[in-house]
Amino acid sequence: QVQLVESGGGLVQAGGSLRLSCAASGRTFSHSAMAWFRQAPGREREFVAASWSVIIAYADSVKGRFTISRDNAKNTVYLQMNSLRPEDTAVYYCAADQGGYYRGSAYYRIPTTYDYWGQGTQVTVSS
Repeated sequence: QVQLVESGGGLVQAGGSLRLSCAASGRTFSHSAMAWFRQAPGREREFVAASWSVIIAYADSVKGRFTISRDNAKNTVYLQMNSLRPEDTAVYYCAADQGGYYRGSAYYRIPTTYDYWGQGTQVTVSS
C-alpha cells in the first residue's frame, strides 16, 4: 500500500521558516514527479513546487523563498520555506505521480496529474 506522510507543519511568525517532509512508502518514487500543493480555507488547491529528476518548478508566489528537494535513497521530498508570510497559511499536501517520461513543466502544476497524495500538514503564519 502506497503512503505519503507529511510532517513539519506548525505555527510560525511572519518572516520565519519551516521545513516540511514527505516520507513515501509502498513503492519507490525515484523516477516519479513529486510535488507540494497547498489549500487555504475556501480556496482551490494550488501548486507550490514540483521536482522531476533534476527539473524543478515553483509557483511565482513562492519563488526565491521556498526550496524543494528530495532524497531518493530515503524516498522523501522536502520543502524548505523561508521568509514566510501570512498568505502562506494553508494545509500543505505532498503528491507523487506514477512516473514516466517528462511531460513539461505545466503538466506538473496540475493536481490531477498526481496519483498519490498525503493527508496534509497545517502551516499557519501569524502576522
